[in-house]
Amino acid sequence: MMDVMEAARVAEEAGRHIIHLEVGQPSSAAPEHARAVLAETMKNDPLGYTVALGIPALRARIAQLYGEWYDIDLDPNRVVVTPGSSGGFVLAFTAFFDAGDRLVTGRPGYPSYRQIMKALDIAPVEIPAAPENGYQLVPDDLKGLDYQGLMMASPANPTGTMLTRDELGAMIDTCQGDGATFLSDEIYHGIEYERRAVSALEISDDVCVINSFSKYFSMTGWRIGWLVVPEGQVRQVERLAQNLFICPSHAAQVAALAAMDATEELNANLAVYAKNRQILLDGLPGAGFDRIAPPDGAFYVYADVSHITGDSRAFAAEILDKAGVAVTPGLDFDPDRGHGTLRFSYAASTADIEEGLVRLKRFMQARG
Repeated sequence: MMDVMEAARVAEEAGRHIIHLEVGQPSSAAPEHARAVLAETMKNDPLGYTVALGIPALRARIAQLYGEWYDIDLDPNRVVVTPGSSGGFVLAFTAFFDAGDRLVTGRPGYPSYRQIMKALDIAPVEIPAAPENGYQLVPDDLKGLDYQGLMMASPANPTGTMLTRDELGAMIDTCQGDGATFLSDEIYHGIEYERRAVSALEISDDVCVINSFSKYFSMTGWRIGWLVVPEGQVRQVERLAQNLFICPSHAAQVAALAAMDATEELNANLAVYAKNRQILLDGLPGAGFDRIAPPDGAFYVYADVSHITGDSRAFAAEILDKAGVAVTPGLDFDPDRGHGTLRFSYAASTADIEEGLVRLKRFMQARG
């Protein structure tokens, strides 16, 4: 994906107009209220170190969110504010696993899982998830495996597919029955369409949840996220956080706290995603991209293009060159089957989504 972004940047520097369907981030800025609160705070507050676990008011507000979204009475002491979800992954992997442990994820999946694991000497065990299961793992996929942890995401990147409560519960039960730790990547929660996402915390307290302000709250570059961990692991995570990061960005924490009350603006963003999603669902099949996973949440459409190409990287480069549309080849998400898949992001403006679809149709028609 980063290669595609760089190629798109070079094309733009050369004067071309590129439609960005490759970028997994909102096109909207952080909520206006959050930016205004931070600007006012900066007039009088030096914004020095905070405690490692995060500003208490922010931890309390995050805990409150679980009551609002999931009807969970969450103890704020279990919330750990992190330097983005990436910092959360580092803390969670380090706290819950030892070097040499085996951590299961599904393919296709977020590529940084495996890279962070390798850096920490944790062995990634990537299991191909079936298209008929929405590219999500099911209990049978774990049979006979030697593993110490399982990471799942719902809504998922790159597919946008979600697990039902029963499906998520079955995976948690199977994982815990095998004596392994269950980690739930919930960074796309809040970006859902026909049904809401289920948090692992609705099913079990003995899980680790990773979340972020990047997606629903439109704060990618602010690098602020959080973990919810079992009570018994809080102190261990705190000591790791003190030594690895000292604390999350004070400025980002101030803005994040204010962003949580910007409901009207955030819902307006969600309405744009919903509109963009429908435009792609209606239009992509007519352009030849008709084999897609059901995008229940997030802002992605994952398409099987193996009937068109066996080299998604070259195909994405051709689309960029001839259509001026940047899309992501599936190789990042699935090094085996990703040769025949593409990811389309619909987090851009509606005008860009519409123009991108026009260009894709024209390109595919010319390609024959």
